[in-house]
Amino acid sequence: MTSHRGTSDRIVFQRTLKNPIGCSGIGLHSGSRVSMTLLPAAPGAGIVFRRTDADVEIRAHVDNVVDSRLCTVLGDGRGTTVGTVEHLMAALNGCGIDNAVVELDSAEVPAMDGSAAPFVFLIECAGILGQDVPRRAIEVLKHVEVSDGNGAHAPAATLTPGDSFSVAFEIDFDNPAIGSQELFLQLVNGSFKGEIARARTFGFEHEVDFLRRNGLARGGSLDNAVVLRGDDVLNEEGLRYDDEFVRHKVLDAVGDLYLAGAPLIGHFHGVRSGHALNHAVVRALLADTSAWRYVDLPAAEPERTLALASNG
Repeated sequence: MTSHRGTSDRIVFQRTLKNPIGCSGIGLHSGSRVSMTLLPAAPGAGIVFRRTDADVEIRAHVDNVVDSRLCTVLGDGRGTTVGTVEHLMAALNGCGIDNAVVELDSAEVPAMDGSAAPFVFLIECAGILGQDVPRRAIEVLKHVEVSDGNGAHAPAATLTPGDSFSVAFEIDFDNPAIGSQELFLQLVNGSFKGEIARARTFGFEHEVDFLRRNGLARGGSLDNAVVLRGDDVLNEEGLRYDDEFVRHKVLDAVGDLYLAGAPLIGHFHGVRSGHALNHAVVRALLADTSAWRYVDLPAAEPERTLALASNG
């Protein structure tokens, strides 16, 4: 059942892209060049990944997640997958896109610069089109928590009720360049684009070498990731934010949470959480029908309730 929030009878409508738009780049893990096109989609379609080389469509939903170890990978259950979808999903969430088809001619979304900013740029260039169907969100009604282990210091992810979509994150690395970082953001009024979108994925030089020896991170470079050697940042430009590391973890969470199938109204808190825990807390929420409900968003409220980016 869908409820209406607020007192206004006017509601905000679903959104898709005005025009198709494409790009190409290198897959972070495959190292293969991939072409991607973002296309408009009908109301209620959601976000769908279409592998043009395999004639397969995969809905962007947590039920279709098949791997969470190094990135978010979606699969059709028969062996066809699309990997590293989290940065694009974050941009679609941040720009308020409900319906779109993502065409790819390979098994991985292009890494671009390792952030969501290039995807936000593509969406803004394509333009955003309102559709004649109410925009629906998932309102969190009660506390839902998952953890990776026992004890107060175990990594955890939590969803709790709130009046808007907000994210808090804590990280703690045994590395002086990162250390302990915390961030809380209400993702409203363009804050995704301004505060989160440019934060890049990161890793350590020795980890990159290990991954490459095992057939992964073949496309990783200083052009699409922040790489550390000890406590030194190897990228010539340095960091884009003083706390770019925790901001990127927020970016990942925004993308992973959009796999609920609709934007969330509630608060997410990640403590050293990764993709697996992000997915797990969404699954736990959806599995408990008393923990959430669908709501139509009144026109007076969308800027306060959704992680919308500035569109121009």
